[in-house]
Amino acid sequence: MSDPNAPPEWQRAMLSIAEGDGDFLPLGDRHYAFFAEERPLLLVTFEDAAALRERPDNLPEFYQMARARGWSLLTVLSEGESWWRDPAVFRYFDRLADDGFLEDFDRVVFYGAGPSGYAAAAYSITAPGAELVLVAPRATLDPALAGWDERHRSARRLNFRSRYGYAPDMTESASRVWLIHDPLHRPDAMHAALFQRPWVTPLRARYTGEGTEDTLKEMRILDRILEAAMEGKFSAEYFSWLWRGRRSNGSYLRTILAAARLQGRRRREIMICRSVTSRLNAPRYARRLAELTGGYD
Repeated sequence: MSDPNAPPEWQRAMLSIAEGDGDFLPLGDRHYAFFAEERPLLLVTFEDAAALRERPDNLPEFYQMARARGWSLLTVLSEGESWWRDPAVFRYFDRLADDGFLEDFDRVVFYGAGPSGYAAAAYSITAPGAELVLVAPRATLDPALAGWDERHRSARRLNFRSRYGYAPDMTESASRVWLIHDPLHRPDAMHAALFQRPWVTPLRARYTGEGTEDTLKEMRILDRILEAAMEGKFSAEYFSWLWRGRRSNGSYLRTILAAARLQGRRRREIMICRSVTSRLNAPRYARRLAELTGGYD
């Protein structure tokens, strides 16, 4: 007979790690905090618990990366689209700040994309001097300030005016904020505009649309971005160098070719196809180039 007090299967891997050097805490009914301690370098992330349950190891997305590099990891999990807007989460970060927990680390990096980018920005105020890497973060879903954002309609009922509410203001204690987004994607560009502060550096990843984080992962540069941030060596120049890899990324190339075709920019289509076929084995682009040039190229 199973023990009714036993933790759910999906929590056991985290609890096992927490029994060593770490912690696993329920925060109210819809959130959990997982902490794994290694060196005094801390990565803070925010994640949907449903996504964690789908992984074979039932561990946070960035756990293996952090462990391989000797970083400590703090991940706050949410059940459903809560946007981490919960008094229990407020109290948890209050305690971390009051206890000076985050001040014990030599470096702290907050990371998040989309809704989790909102949370990373909002709670970063509890770690003065932290560095933030945000990918297409939302500034708020308060209808009075972001009513133009048609995404996340169900989350508009949440209160974004109480504590830790307006994410751009909560970044004021950060040392640097790196904000990666597609300036051609209107909703993300408008949120990015709300983050404009002297300590915020926008980094443009054009033609990535809703999939900016996915593109960074496909290009295998997200890990390198976080590594550089943790080492205090990340810069706009380094991002530009990494971003050059898009020239070999299938998703990016398909998007820019489709955009050129939609806009009726035949010459640009030809230039894209010539560039791709000169560097890569790309039959699709070779066929399109032949169509555009009549087979004479």
